[in-house]
Amino acid sequence: MNETLRILNERKSTRAFTDREIGKDEKDAILKAAVMAPTAGNQQLYTILDITDPALKERLVDTCDHQPFIAEAKMVLIFLADCKKWYDAFLTGGTEPRKPGFGDLMLAVTDAAIAAENAVTAAESMGIGSCYIGDVMENCEEQRALLRLPEYVFPACMLVFGYPTESQIRREKPERVEMRHIVHENTYREMDGGELKEMLEKKAVAIPYEEWLRRFCERKYNSAFSIEMSRSVGEYLESFKF
Repeated sequence: MNETLRILNERKSTRAFTDREIGKDEKDAILKAAVMAPTAGNQQLYTILDITDPALKERLVDTCDHQPFIAEAKMVLIFLADCKKWYDAFLTGGTEPRKPGFGDLMLAVTDAAIAAENAVTAAESMGIGSCYIGDVMENCEEQRALLRLPEYVFPACMLVFGYPTESQIRREKPERVEMRHIVHENTYREMDGGELKEMLEKKAVAIPYEEWLRRFCERKYNSAFSIEMSRSVGEYLESFKF
C-alpha cells in the first residue's frame, strides 16, 4: 500500500488537540491543496473562510451544537458554496446571466466538498488531525448572518484542525460497511431488509439490531437538529427558485 492510500485508509476524525500550533507553512500547504482540488469547469465555485477571531470561534461552538473543541482547534475553515462571484462577474462584465438555480448550488456544494477533502488529506499527511462539522448548515439563517454571507452563498461544511492528542491517535477508527453494500454495478440495486440488516448489524454491538436502529433513528435522523437543518436549508433553497 502506498503512502497516499495508507493516509486515506487510516484517517479518522480528531476532536481533541494538543497545544501545538499549526505553522504558517503547514497552513499554507493545506489551503494550497484545497484550491488545487478538482472543480467543475475550473470555476472553483467556493470561498474558504479562515476563522481566526476567538470570539467568532466561540459563537460557532454555540451555533454548531455546542461542541467546545471547535474553539480549541488550531485552525478552523468554513467552505462556502459560492454561486455569487461568477454571477457578479457576468453582471459586471456586461453579460446577461440568469439568476443562480438549484443546479448551480448543487455544483457549488460539490466543489466545496471536494476542496475540503483535499484539505483533510493534506493535513493528515503532515500529522494534523481534522474533523468535519456538518452543523454549520443548521440554523442556516443564523449562520449566514453570523458569517455575513450574501445572497447565493451557502455554508457547505466546516473543518477544524489540530495536532491530535495521544488518545485520539490510539482511538480505533470506526469500521466501515462492506464494499458489496456500497458498490453497485452499473445501476442502483435496491437492498431488502435482510441485506440492510447485514450491512448495519455490526454497529449494534451490545444490543439487538432493531433496538439499536430505533435509537439511532431517534438520536440522528429524527433529532431536533436534523429537522431544523432540513427546515432552514429548505427555506434557504427557496431563494434559488427561478
